[in-house]
Amino acid sequence: MQYIGINHDGGTWVAALNGPTVFPLAPATNFWADASGWQEKALALAADSETAQDESALDRSQVIEVPLVLPSARVICVGLNYRAHAAEGSFAVPEYPTLFGRWTASLSVGRVPAPVPGGEAGLDWEGEVAAYIGRRVESEDEVTAADAVFGYSTFNDLTARRAQKLTAQWTLGKNGDFTGPLGPLVSRDEVGDLRDGLQVRTRVNGTEVQNGNTRDMIFSVPAIISLISQTFTLHPGDVIATGTPDGVGYVRTPPWLLRAGDIVEVEIDRLGTLVTPIGEPSLRARA
Repeated sequence: MQYIGINHDGGTWVAALNGPTVFPLAPATNFWADASGWQEKALALAADSETAQDESALDRSQVIEVPLVLPSARVICVGLNYRAHAAEGSFAVPEYPTLFGRWTASLSVGRVPAPVPGGEAGLDWEGEVAAYIGRRVESEDEVTAADAVFGYSTFNDLTARRAQKLTAQWTLGKNGDFTGPLGPLVSRDEVGDLRDGLQVRTRVNGTEVQNGNTRDMIFSVPAIISLISQTFTLHPGDVIATGTPDGVGYVRTPPWLLRAGDIVEVEIDRLGTLVTPIGEPSLRARA
């Protein structure tokens, strides 16, 4: 099943997506309190057109899409998690995952322009898979943590490289306004295990710039969840951005960065294609 966030009934709701049809399910807080239960209802709605009509099904073109992430959620990103990406930046393979945070205020959805921050020559692309936590996880081992994922989506960790490199900490460069677009969430049963391999491709204005596979990940999603849970508890609706393959723009000669008017696409097997236009700095006024 696929899910999107929508503006509905005065707030953010999670809705099931079945082709062009949207079924509003529940406010995001209610959904993440019982994601598995709402999945059962979503499957029933998709299978029963008469019930779907009773539930006020909408056309996707009629809704305003928003991230289906709670404001209180933790968005934990993993840097240097593909062997080829670590190598292209001349980094050693890390002993532990390199983790950093994104604030939910930086998140967005497909087709929403991402502005280039002032002072930046452009934004860099980082196509990747985002994993959504479906239950509470506290001090669990890797085997137990494997079933904590509710689903996955496309993600583009658009990065302000100048700001990122000002200090050893990456927070500033990883939290530009509207620089974290997410695609629809696809339930884990439709995606499978990332260790089996999903192709991750990124295109800029139609030119392919990244083509990697999740089999190249250094740390698996269960290993990352287990490590995090030893320090702090993960809650339903938390997000883990699992890292990007090689092919980013800043390592190229000369560097290639995204500027206003560019279109960047992230296409991932079983998850679809996320499209993000790049806009002018003035678009930050919406934040």
